[in-house]
Amino acid sequence: MALEFERPILELEKRIQELRETARTTGVDLEREVRLLEERLARLKRETYANLTPWQRVQLARAPGRPTTLDVLERAFQDFLELHGDRAFADDPAVVGGLAYLEGHKVVVVGHQKGRDTKENLLRNFGMPHPEGYRKAMRLMDLADRFGYPFLSFIDTPGAYPGVSAEERGQAWVIAQSLQRMSRLRVPAIALILGEGGSGGALAIAVANRVLIMENAWYSVISPESCAAILWRDAKEAPKAAEALRLTAKDLLAFGVVDGIVPEPEGGAHKDPEAAIKNIKEALLKALEELRGLSPEALLQDRYRRFRSLGVFAEP
Repeated sequence: MALEFERPILELEKRIQELRETARTTGVDLEREVRLLEERLARLKRETYANLTPWQRVQLARAPGRPTTLDVLERAFQDFLELHGDRAFADDPAVVGGLAYLEGHKVVVVGHQKGRDTKENLLRNFGMPHPEGYRKAMRLMDLADRFGYPFLSFIDTPGAYPGVSAEERGQAWVIAQSLQRMSRLRVPAIALILGEGGSGGALAIAVANRVLIMENAWYSVISPESCAAILWRDAKEAPKAAEALRLTAKDLLAFGVVDGIVPEPEGGAHKDPEAAIKNIKEALLKALEELRGLSPEALLQDRYRRFRSLGVFAEP
């Protein structure tokens, strides 16, 4: 499915395909015309994807076919063993996690999970966890500490589920508990924002020593639509809100909110998931190497310094 700003690219691709088909069926030599259009297409792609607006990056972060947590676990990790349930209420399909190997490293992994189609999205609640999802994540944090395994988290949620049922079971309280628990991990912690990083629902599993972000992902205290609805009383002003929120990977790196950007294939991770996952794997291994050998106390201090240094202010 093409995004609005990608339509000129698709139209040019369609024109090239039509010319090739005409040349095949008629025997007319159209190679020169095709080559000129291909050069124009390559130029158009470079110009389009090199100058994306914040709102266009938000759209790419939500694009169907973008790698999910399970996609990464299946292709970048080995012997993933999924663990279910929070040992208190239920199993939340919006959060997945368990034990795995990453090139010989024993790790504990957890992440938000969106669906690959409408049916699965309904099952996964569109990646919006209930309280039991965060309790499952904390159970896995305990496991990581118990066995001394690095803890890796993958963020891809528009936010924690805001429904009445979630609030009745203490959504805000359990997010606060997750923030506290992750901040006290005594093992290396690495968080990667795969797509959407919305509000406390994302931050709950992102209190890490290293926070990485995909090139076209976003991370913010609020989604552009919700921000627009509050500030301008109109969710259609989301593009303006996305600009004001400074939620893109480049902005976040400049602010020090994230520690590194994982490059995506041209056009977004959904265009070439295999290449995107390869880049993710390399980035995770590099971050693990940076943290290898640090003592539990050093890891705690590293994480403390990282989050205490966020934010800039000026005294009058």
